[in-house]
Amino acid sequence: KHCCFNMFEVKVELSLLEKEKEVDGLSPNGKASPFADCRPNGALGHGSDDDSTPLPLYHKSRDYVEASVCHVKDLENGQMREVDLGSGRALLIKEHGEFSAMGHKCPHYGAPLVKGVLSKGHVRCPWHGACFNIATGDIEDFPGLDSLPTFQSLSIVKERDHSCKQALQSQKRSKPMARCSAVINSSTGFSHVVIIGSGPAGLVCAETLRQEGFTDRIVMCTMDRHPPYDRPKLSKSLDSTAEQLRLRSMEFLQDHDIELLTEKEAVAIDVKTRSVTFEDGLRMEYRKLFIATGSKPRPMNYKGKEVKNVFHLRTPEDANSIARLANNKNAVIVGTSFVGMEVAAALTDKAHSVSVIGIESVPFKKALGEKVGKAIMKLFEANRVKFYMLNEVSEMIGHHGQLKEVVLKSGKVLRADVCVVGAGSVPATDFLKLSSIHMDSKGFITVNKMMQTNCDGVFAGGDVVMFPFPPRNNKKVNIPHWQMAHVHGRVAALSMMGRATEIKTVPYFWSAMFGKTIRYAGYGDGFDDVIIQGDLDELRFVAFYTRSEEVVAVASMNYDPIVSRVAEVLGSGKTIKKRDVE
Repeated sequence: KHCCFNMFEVKVELSLLEKEKEVDGLSPNGKASPFADCRPNGALGHGSDDDSTPLPLYHKSRDYVEASVCHVKDLENGQMREVDLGSGRALLIKEHGEFSAMGHKCPHYGAPLVKGVLSKGHVRCPWHGACFNIATGDIEDFPGLDSLPTFQSLSIVKERDHSCKQALQSQKRSKPMARCSAVINSSTGFSHVVIIGSGPAGLVCAETLRQEGFTDRIVMCTMDRHPPYDRPKLSKSLDSTAEQLRLRSMEFLQDHDIELLTEKEAVAIDVKTRSVTFEDGLRMEYRKLFIATGSKPRPMNYKGKEVKNVFHLRTPEDANSIARLANNKNAVIVGTSFVGMEVAAALTDKAHSVSVIGIESVPFKKALGEKVGKAIMKLFEANRVKFYMLNEVSEMIGHHGQLKEVVLKSGKVLRADVCVVGAGSVPATDFLKLSSIHMDSKGFITVNKMMQTNCDGVFAGGDVVMFPFPPRNNKKVNIPHWQMAHVHGRVAALSMMGRATEIKTVPYFWSAMFGKTIRYAGYGDGFDDVIIQGDLDELRFVAFYTRSEEVVAVASMNYDPIVSRVAEVLGSGKTIKKRDVE
């Protein structure tokens, strides 16, 4: 746009920021803001949360692009705009009179950041709450592994506009990482750092160590057959292969000297000799140990344990088998956990029938409250899912060893060709029973705010820990979210390097069913009231969970970016009172 009295144009000068931060510099943490300062940009809307095509990481390139993107007065402070630069798009941001530009898609699942929340130097993703520093593009809160490319500062009037086409096209970048300088004979049974588990806690721990300049050996061990993959997608898209879900390739790990040992089960830890023993007899000594073994299915009591085609969803192979066996057949889901319900939803267009057995009166009652649970239950019933609530399984009956019927304690008999058990989980810490690592009565490892256990050099994170949670006066809690595990991995790595940092995050969780997404932020344990705005029947609502007079969590469907907005406020340390939302 040109005004006759003012011919200034803002042009985006898009050469990549050459001066990558020194490897040992911590990402500056943009402090968050009050409600009023969080500017959600863009209308309320909803997209299916998956735009994630694996893209190549950029390499520095000498391509130049010139683009006149907007008039200097078009963008107000606190506004964001997606701009087209010919070879790709960028996010143009104006805060405190300064312009900046960076990748426009969240590297996690490709969400449009222009619809997110801009506040105090960072943008929070509207879908899953990841945060990116607008000056550096660095990821400051999770989920996701990659950061965003930033493009050099904007210049007014006749500056030459450079851009890096590959950064515009890939929309993500890995932070620079150190290499291992120790001479390694891979058969030696010693590694400076041993990580047990290759989920997000283990992977982020390893990558953070390298990003922060750690140059000694890192060995990550997993019971899985595959390199790290996006496990939350298993229950939402049962046909996916490990390859399609992959978070990091073997080549990536090798390039950054993160050794991965697959199909390795730890069976004992001796903290005196600082060693881990594996089932196959391998023994590894460590200087620092990170335990991130995650959860395992809660054991269930019923007759007929030997019957085939009864699954706990753990691996891509499990997911693929469930999808294949349910094709035009009868599927039974035991348990109304998020995983169980997601599997039920994913099977409705494959199976002849889908039945769900739950011990509560409505699904998600404990997590989301009765009203929200009922509304979601109606969505399932409208999609031909039958519920048998306040019920449990007493027997699985097979024919020639294959599942044929599921018998309920009420006496009801359901026809079943495949059964998926999603009845909750317990921490995978049995192998620590004989160690002196402190665990509570349920088998959770207790850690301090640096993710340290009671044993020197031993850290733990992810689903297996009880950790002090600042918003609840450092009460020890267990938050088994994918996003939280990333945070634990980062905090543990920094602690190992003597750079203790406190957990500054807002728990963020999501679930997807029938193309609709539930977003959730905060820690709602023990909520005593739910304030609902919007329309539950239309599944376009926001629910505020309160404990006495304070909002402790929020959930929404089709109401973006409200959950990220609330996360922004809670993340700034402010409290939201019940009366504020009423």
